[in-house]
Amino acid sequence: MDRERLQQHLGHVFSEPALLAQALTHRSHGSPHNERLEFLGDSVLNCVIAAEVFARFSSLPEGELHLLRKDLVREQGLCTAARALKLEDHIRLGESGLSSGVATRPSVIADALEALIGAIFLDGGFDVARKVVVRLYEPLLAGLDPHVSRKDPKTLLQELLQARRIGLPQYTVLATRGAAHSQHFEVECAIPQLSVRTVGSGSSRRSAEQEAAMRAFEQIRG
Repeated sequence: MDRERLQQHLGHVFSEPALLAQALTHRSHGSPHNERLEFLGDSVLNCVIAAEVFARFSSLPEGELHLLRKDLVREQGLCTAARALKLEDHIRLGESGLSSGVATRPSVIADALEALIGAIFLDGGFDVARKVVVRLYEPLLAGLDPHVSRKDPKTLLQELLQARRIGLPQYTVLATRGAAHSQHFEVECAIPQLSVRTVGSGSSRRSAEQEAAMRAFEQIRG
């Protein structure tokens, strides 16, 4: 793993390399791992992205700003930014993590980026962390369209079904895998009246439901 190249892409060279190592260490590898840094990085990320959307969309009300920020800091946005760094190639895993393919899970990649942001904050301060986050998120920030609906997939699906006078979808957990700290859920979304059944997966039941709902929504809309 070429950590020098990773730091070049980040635009920050760590004065404390141990922080970088910890940020890239999954729980399966041992301690110190990156979960505490993930907690810190999540807060820094939310603050930076909130400030960016506030500055870039001066006419938007609070509710719409909230949806823009939420859309950017969720797992999908984090993974997009992390994969541009090829961050998954740098995550340190234990044998159990290597054998189970943990490094390719979106939740693990997203958590590692949050931990990395937390580590940068500790190493260089808030302004340095802010510059790194804005650099990583610039493609996503530049592509934001405040006029595009930011409703979550479950809400979009429910509204579509209600407009067609069809009953609400039924969500069922099909499987739960992994240890308590890294569970993975599979959820089915069923709409019997339309003979629609879709399956979603995610690091939480809610994220799995949202993915299943989006697949059902796209299937119905054609």
